[in-house]
Amino acid sequence: MSNYHEPVELLSEKAKNITRAINSLKEELEAVDWYNQRVEASDDEELQQIMAHNRDEEIEHACMTIEWLRRNMDKWDEELKTYLFTDQPIIEAEEGGEESGGKPPSSGLNIGKLK
Repeated sequence: MSNYHEPVELLSEKAKNITRAINSLKEELEAVDWYNQRVEASDDEELQQIMAHNRDEEIEHACMTIEWLRRNMDKWDEELKTYLFTDQPIIEAEEGGEESGGKPPSSGLNIGKLK
């Protein structure tokens, strides 16, 4: 089964690499979930520690792939700057990102745009 939804001969090498990265990211996230479930389900402390270590390695791999996507696919950089490393509610980050180009909303009345 192909991972492509368009004829592969119409896709650039960059588009194929992006598909590879996205598929790898999905696989890494799936592995994180599997290991996390096994940590939760196991009653052996040493095995839990090993599987937690493995889970954390998969998280590292996922983060590396996200960083590659940020550097190589339009829009990732902008969206990650909006949503990551903020303590504000996620929906507020979205609203602030749309209005201020990804910057946190300024302190003020935050009454929105007046037309």
